[in-house]
Amino acid sequence: MADLLLEIRVRPNASRNKVGGTAGDPPRLVVAVQAPAVDGRANAAVIKELAAAFGLRARDFTIVHGELSRDKRLLIADALPEHFSRYEELVAGDPKLL
Repeated sequence: MADLLLEIRVRPNASRNKVGGTAGDPPRLVVAVQAPAVDGRANAAVIKELAAAFGLRARDFTIVHGELSRDKRLLIADALPEHFSRYEELVAGDPKLL
């Protein structure tokens, strides 16, 4: 088991919650959430959506960089090989299809 560092771009105030696709340079996984970026609500929604996408618990994710930014780094400690492959699937996917 190894640590998995997720590079994400948050889209708060989205019409619906979704995880998938990329944005920016370097490419980052897009996580769209309906929650506004106020009082940590978007961060909580992001972690909840990622937990659902990876089949993990919210407490398995730690924001290690960018708590107040749209570009964030989250850590999954002791990730399994299927978590690495799921990350690749999400990055490659079209957010409209996920």
